[in-house]
Amino acid sequence: MLRARRLGVEGPRHAGEHQPVRPGHALRALDVIGLGDEIRDLAAWQGDGGLRTPSGRRLSRTSAEAAARRFSGPLALLHRATLIHSLAALLPPGTVRTDAAATLADPGDVGRPARVRTRDGELEADLVVAADGIHSAVRERLFPEHPGPVHSGFTTWRVVVPLPGVGFASHETWGRGCLWGTHPLKDGRVYAYAAAVAPAGEHAPDERAGLLRRFGHWHDPIPAVIAATRPEDVLRHDVHHLAAPLPAFHHGRVALLGDTAHPMPPTLGQGGNQAVEDAIVPAHHADALAACTAARLPRTTAITRQAVRAARFSMSTGRAPTAVRDTALAALSRAVPGLLLRGFASVADWRPPQPPYASGRSTAGKR
Repeated sequence: MLRARRLGVEGPRHAGEHQPVRPGHALRALDVIGLGDEIRDLAAWQGDGGLRTPSGRRLSRTSAEAAARRFSGPLALLHRATLIHSLAALLPPGTVRTDAAATLADPGDVGRPARVRTRDGELEADLVVAADGIHSAVRERLFPEHPGPVHSGFTTWRVVVPLPGVGFASHETWGRGCLWGTHPLKDGRVYAYAAAVAPAGEHAPDERAGLLRRFGHWHDPIPAVIAATRPEDVLRHDVHHLAAPLPAFHHGRVALLGDTAHPMPPTLGQGGNQAVEDAIVPAHHADALAACTAARLPRTTAITRQAVRAARFSMSTGRAPTAVRDTALAALSRAVPGLLLRGFASVADWRPPQPPYASGRSTAGKR
């Protein structure tokens, strides 16, 4: 696996280490390699939750039971570092090397191997998986005419903090031009994220103070989460995506994966999930990377566009459009229970290319 600065396990640079994944359909992919049940046991199961306004008024409710029925298994929340540790543990000791500078010297072709340049010399490979993130040097090398990622129009903050004694259901809260989400993790910590419309490159000396100004007056437990957060706990990153999809997710003997191939806004929670799907598909097409492109490019392009639309909808900046959005959401959720789950079906219904699954417990993917 190639990274522009590190040779190791892929993780999008804009997300930092504090971005859990929600492995619903990704769990089906992990079942293929026998890791699904372990991740299910480690994950914090999401209970009932919903969408709220800054005052705490509910716009919609979500049911974990209904989600499990709709998607043939429960949705789960898992810290990305936990997932990476479990994946790395499947490999022989010493296989994963982090903080090892690596660059693509030659993508190779059908008649010659690819070459990767490292501090210790060049390595030859039948397959190189490029996973060096949103601002990928490998992607730029392989597709120099592509315009690259564009700013999505907003910035994000992420924190993972302990919050003992405070109970709450998972929720996302939409304001005007901004949003907040809070989710409990299985180890007692809390994962929280925020987003706001902002120009690219805008940062504050104290991001925690900025969160307090924007969100400190919102409903519980948001003030408590901010109070438990230290300035150094806060990660802030501008959001970027590919407005124009790549022509392919491979070149020569190099396959592109995750944010290297299809960076997208986090509004559907699909960055990590799509990377996991990407990683499983080549196992079924190891001798034909073009088949990987055919399997992944249309799906990830559609999800990226859906995530962009979701971002525009959730972070509407006008007072009147925001009021109309909230009223419509509340009315539709009452009239059509489970509406939000239906809208997510095209994303979460994905199955790996080849059943049966290695999981002995999961029924995901079985009809």
